[in-house]
Order: sequence, then C-alpha cells, then structure tokens
Amino acid sequence: QVQLVESGGGSVQAGGSLRLSCEASESIFNFNAMGWYRQAPGKEREKVASLLSGGVTEYGYFAKGRFIISRDNAKNTVYLQMNSLKPEDTAVYYCNAEHWGTPTIDEYTIWGQGTQVTVSS
Repeated sequence: QVQLVESGGGSVQAGGSLRLSCEASESIFNFNAMGWYRQAPGKEREKVASLLSGGVTEYGYFAKGRFIISRDNAKNTVYLQMNSLKPEDTAVYYCNAEHWGTPTIDEYTIWGQGTQVTVSS
C-alpha cells in the first residue's frame, strides 16, 4: 500500500511562508498527478495545486501568485511553497496522488493524513 506522509505544517503570522512536503513510499513517477488540497473547518475540501507527470501545474484561484508546487523525483517528494500567507489559508492541507488507470489497472487516488496550517493575523 502506497503511503503519503506530509510534513511542514505549523503556525505562522500573516505574510509569512511555509513549505509543505509530501513524501511518497514509492516513485512518484508511478502517478499521473500529485496534488495538494485543503479543508478548513466547516468547508469542503478544495484543490490548492496539482502537478501532472508531464510537468504541467494547476492552481486554485487563491493560490496563484502565492503558492508554488514542485517535486524532487529522487526523493519521491512533492512540495508546496506557500508565501504571503493569509488567515483564510488556515486549514488542514492534504497531499494526494492520482493514478488515472490503464487497461489493466483501475484508477485510484491516495491521500496523506494531512498537516495543519494556521495563519494568525
């Protein structure tokens, strides 16, 4: 069973930065996409950013210009650099890995356990 382990969360003041890490227990080349989602209390989970295997990146509207998703293939790790943090960025941040399936493998998605990010004003 593939595991994703997030780290790097914590508390920071508005305007500060944090870098989240997501380490996979196997090569991230095995997945079509790696991404970050977040869920604030009382709200639905929303996509923060994704990185496709070909290198294409996608960002939620609130993340554009502030957050950067990247990867280190040798470390099987995906990062989320978060800058200019705002109190509304407070949430649990989850890493995920998507396999879109093949003729012989069903599609599946794996989630990490989440890491708390708290931004104070």
